Amino acid sequence: MKRLPRTPFFEIGVKNYVYGDTVLEYALAANAAAEKYDIDVLFTLPAVELRRVAEHAPRLILLAAYMDTLRPGRGMADILPEGLKAAGAHGVVVNHCEKPMSIPQIKKTIDRARELDFLVFACADTLDEAKAIAQLHPDILNPEPSELIGGGSGGVSSMDYVLATVSEIRKIDPAILVEQAAGITNGEQVYRFLMAGSAAAGAASGIVNAPDPIAMIDEMVAATRRAADDLRARRGA
Repeated sequence: MKRLPRTPFFEIGVKNYVYGDTVLEYALAANAAAEKYDIDVLFTLPAVELRRVAEHAPRLILLAAYMDTLRPGRGMADILPEGLKAAGAHGVVVNHCEKPMSIPQIKKTIDRARELDFLVFACADTLDEAKAIAQLHPDILNPEPSELIGGGSGGVSSMDYVLATVSEIRKIDPAILVEQAAGITNGEQVYRFLMAGSAAAGAASGIVNAPDPIAMIDEMVAATRRAADDLRARRGA
């Protein structure tokens, strides 16, 4: 059964900033924060790191950073979806700006992921691209200006961009969970984006390049908990 996160949730990506034991160290910290704050945490990681993290961090929802659409059989060096699932993946990232896809390729990958009951986490750059991908109904859609990813411009998505993307995506499919992640470097930004209506926030370089990545994981998941509590209080007011 597909493992859907409760909202608001937090997503951590390690990309290839770290590898081996360090990936496991961050995953264990994320697992501990997820338990401490009772927040669902998505952890995006390379295929080669999946099995060990799955065995040691059961509280995390694990996303493979990419997959191909082949089926068991020939396909030397391709990433087999069934292999990802067997290694412990709960879902897959589609169309990250560092591994872009065409719309037909995105659709093919989403269709293949659905065969395995995978959670589909799709990325988009512009508002127009986000609207096009929303027509394919991924579970999660992360619209983020590519110039902000990886701390590229030292900025974070503007609140206008956050509000516009959340609104437009929900018009197309209100079931899609919209995440904002580009440029986030601290817990206060996580809190602000969640309070503005985003279902989730996330970070990669904002964590791995922090002076203390383990402390930053705790700070950002704690901010997600604070937003969850304040949103609940707002709804009850």
